[in-house]
Amino acid sequence: MKNQMIFQRYEFKYLMDFRQLQAVLTAMAPHMVPDEYRHSSIRNLYLDTPDFRLIRRSMEKPVYKEKFRVRSYDRAGTDAKVFVELKKKYHSVVYKRRIFMPQEQALRCVAGTQCWPDSQIGAELGYAADFYKTLQPAVFLSYERESYRGVEDENFRVTFDTQIRYRQEELTLDSETWGIPILPAGQVLMEVKVAGGFPLWMAHVLSEQGIFKTSFSKYGAAYQDILLTGRRGGQKYA
Repeated sequence: MKNQMIFQRYEFKYLMDFRQLQAVLTAMAPHMVPDEYRHSSIRNLYLDTPDFRLIRRSMEKPVYKEKFRVRSYDRAGTDAKVFVELKKKYHSVVYKRRIFMPQEQALRCVAGTQCWPDSQIGAELGYAADFYKTLQPAVFLSYERESYRGVEDENFRVTFDTQIRYRQEELTLDSETWGIPILPAGQVLMEVKVAGGFPLWMAHVLSEQGIFKTSFSKYGAAYQDILLTGRRGGQKYA
């Protein structure tokens, strides 16, 4: 999945505690296996305007919304290749376009000092960057992820995210994952990603455990914390 550049699917999010997590994992065992890249230490630079136009728009829950980010699956130096992603959501369907390039080049493209790659996806990213004009790294957001895929349907994926943190300093993917925790201690964010129908066995375990769908957004939660506290993620939390 890391090498896939175009996605079109439904994504559902659920918050749970560790007890509920164990019940879900038990139910998954006959139907799912660890992904090829089971564990990832994901780092993101969310791109936004100085007045946070993208995330403010997203939190209004419009029919169409989008997010722009630079992502790596481990520490990435300036010469290391990273993903630049444009994630769109329209009528609950998620569309994602991304391209693979060195981090330094990616940030130059975002800043408008270098042309985007000559490809269809490069043109889409370039159009979005030009539309917003003043995109820049706004928030560093990291988390630890465990990934699983369906045995019969490899497009059915489930991920579990923990240690979700954000900051507004050291906005580079070549850094430690310190920052301000977003979730309370003991909570896990599960994301279910499907191209077609939702498996009945998954619906059953979620109902049995009292786990309900949420509209939780990591970047949105970080932005809300910035607004409420006025802090800028400058303290090195464990």
